Amino acid sequence: MFDVAIIGCGPVGAFAANLLGKSGLSVLVVEKDAHPYPLPRAVHLDHEMMRLFQSAGVIDRVAPGMRDTEGHLHVGADHGVIRYMGTVGRPRPFSWSNDYFFYQPELEDHLRDALEVYSNVALRLGSAFEGLEQDAEGVTLTLTGGETARARYVIACDGSRSAVRKALGIALDDLDFEEPWLVVDAEVDGPVRFPDLWGVPEVADLQKLSVMMCDPRRPTTVVPGRGNHRRWEFMLLPGEDDQAMMEPQAVATLVEPYLAQVPHRIVRAATYRFHGLIAERWRLGGVFLAGDAAHQTPPFFGQGMCHGLRDIANLAWKLTLVIAGKAPDALLDSYQPERDPHVRAVISAAVNAGRYICVLDPDAAAERDSAMREAARDAEHGTAADLIPAIGAGIVALGTPGAGERFIQPRVGNRLLDDVTGGGWRLFTAVPTEGGDVTVIQLDQLKDGGAIGDWLKARGAEAVLVRPDHYVFGTGEGPELLAFRNLLIAGTKHHRDIAA
Repeated sequence: MFDVAIIGCGPVGAFAANLLGKSGLSVLVVEKDAHPYPLPRAVHLDHEMMRLFQSAGVIDRVAPGMRDTEGHLHVGADHGVIRYMGTVGRPRPFSWSNDYFFYQPELEDHLRDALEVYSNVALRLGSAFEGLEQDAEGVTLTLTGGETARARYVIACDGSRSAVRKALGIALDDLDFEEPWLVVDAEVDGPVRFPDLWGVPEVADLQKLSVMMCDPRRPTTVVPGRGNHRRWEFMLLPGEDDQAMMEPQAVATLVEPYLAQVPHRIVRAATYRFHGLIAERWRLGGVFLAGDAAHQTPPFFGQGMCHGLRDIANLAWKLTLVIAGKAPDALLDSYQPERDPHVRAVISAAVNAGRYICVLDPDAAAERDSAMREAARDAEHGTAADLIPAIGAGIVALGTPGAGERFIQPRVGNRLLDDVTGGGWRLFTAVPTEGGDVTVIQLDQLKDGGAIGDWLKARGAEAVLVRPDHYVFGTGEGPELLAFRNLLIAGTKHHRDIAA
């Protein structure tokens, strides 16, 4: 029997296999396709994902194929800026850039190749999921040709049409957003052209920004991919036919304003329905949904794949503890309460952005532009990374400053914090503390330029306990945090108790 079976070996499933394989669990990965899908789909991830690739030991494989960029720019109907979420000159508390673009087939190849180092990970390509049965000891999977496999737990990473989700009969909560868009990928040998824009910050480089043209004549996103790969997303207007809009002449007409006189080759053109959907249940017995199987996010902030990797990071450390007998199975019940509100908040932000992006009435668009510029006049601009909320339930010491936030990753000399301190649970403290199975890092022995000390000072705390997924468990006094963490993991206390 395997500890964990993963259905689907796209980016989320392959990341899960690497992270769990590194933790020492026996893992089966089932993937119906022998090779990664050859065309790009997801294109964006953020600093948190780069840190998770660090955790999984694959960062050196994937980082060379990433292109770091400078954020997002939303342009109104009159070609003036209405929202800027740029990162130039802003602090990088996590060390990695806020935004990266990649080429999905290449990323999947790197993640699959990384699995070769793990004798405890079995990869079965060309084998499809066909059904499952559960009992008190685990899950029996039925695969192509009647083959069966047993695992204590199963993670479904099999995409938006998840066969596992359908087999479990889990419904999707529809957040009432569905818009048809045409996605065009191209190889471009030169700079993308833009119409005359005004209000663009002097520090902004349009070639390094994801530009959202909120033009009622045709809402359009222009994405800076890695290398010479570029992407356009064109909203389909009422009455337009999907097949007709994918025809080469229609595609050429759409991209012409951006690529006139610029050598290029269209790689693909495909229509999609941008959805806001969340599974009603993320766990049923020993089976968990992750990634697009659990939720589907409109792409306006590029968080779809990021959500899936966060799901795995949240689930992996809990599975490792439970399978090792160091925590009860009930710990896994914290997965959805922690992740669902987190995902829902970001999807809601993306849906809200989609609603103003997709305005097709010129008068309404003019009113939107005026209102957004007025609102932005006195507000400091944020970044897309600022949309990610703190974890608000589960294995966190709510009521303590900083609980549930993503913890910073400063440089320690010429290395990154996690590479120096290792992963797992970590207590950063100025006071000597006995940590048990938690790594204790004395701040006076950490050459981080005082970054963590400053972080603690801003929150009025002497210690911070950080989870394996790099979220803050809580702040306060070290021994109290460790004791409360142990009680929460054991399931004998509720998060409200520490505030009392």
